Amino acid sequence: MTDISTFSSAAYGGKGWSQRTDSHADEIGVRWQGGIDSEWRPLRTVLLRRPGAEIVVDDPNAAQQLHALDLERAQAEHDQLAEAYRQAGVAVIATPDVAKPTPNRMFCADLFVMTPQGAVLARPASTVRAGEEVATAQALAAAGVPILRTLTGTATFEGADMLWLDAETAVIGRGLRTNQPAIDQIAALCAEIGVRLVAVDMPYGTMHLMGMLRIVDSDLAIAWPRRTPHAAVAVLRERGYRVEFLPDLDAAQNNRALNFVTLAPRRILMPGGNDAVRTWYETLGIAVAETPMFELRKAAGAVGCLTGIVARDMG
Repeated sequence: MTDISTFSSAAYGGKGWSQRTDSHADEIGVRWQGGIDSEWRPLRTVLLRRPGAEIVVDDPNAAQQLHALDLERAQAEHDQLAEAYRQAGVAVIATPDVAKPTPNRMFCADLFVMTPQGAVLARPASTVRAGEEVATAQALAAAGVPILRTLTGTATFEGADMLWLDAETAVIGRGLRTNQPAIDQIAALCAEIGVRLVAVDMPYGTMHLMGMLRIVDSDLAIAWPRRTPHAAVAVLRERGYRVEFLPDLDAAQNNRALNFVTLAPRRILMPGGNDAVRTWYETLGIAVAETPMFELRKAAGAVGCLTGIVARDMG
């Protein structure tokens, strides 16, 4: 074998070298999967985690549950949720098993948030949920979803505190679950991809921004009266949204009527059992599908909390 100079070989930039010129954004949907720039465009992929024996605990309050759960009923309801998505043409991916599962890991919406160019991993605020983001990262990586940011330092953030108003604007709730260090880190990332992040203060005694505000179309949002931050309503109206306030507050609170997922413009999947609010949604021109959440809601969440949004059509 004759030794030759490596100087002109492709490996060293010589003849045959091909320079990568596409940006990361250009490669979403080609080399990478996932991404959202709205809360209302057609839903394509979700992340779910079927509950296991970890949800049956001795002290529901210590586990951040409202009441004790029946495992068999909870699993049956979760299976119906997954099937509802498949029937709607939405792909379902799953969080992998771990050695010591925590009781709230089925609430996938809290564990990451998607941007147009990839995921931001959550860093849950409670010690009860600390570390759940690790298996979420594994699931996203296995699905080919890029992870743009893992929060560091003292930042705490849960994905259900951040919503997309349009392709250039997102809103994030500052409160029990998401703190200012997290907002600073996420705002810096958003600035890098050309997005403005608007921070609003959450009322005391609330969990997530998602529990007060849902977006069902490019010009229609549903809000919880007297609890939705004023600044969030203002920024929505500035961007041309009509904000409708949920009626029948007691029934809505008990039945989690606002805890829905938008499947497509003015089309939602909501918890069953709240006929009055369903009828009200329909008067707004919203097509409603239901799935039972009578057992799962005992864990302080429903359809929206259980669903990690991985991909929607993007504008």
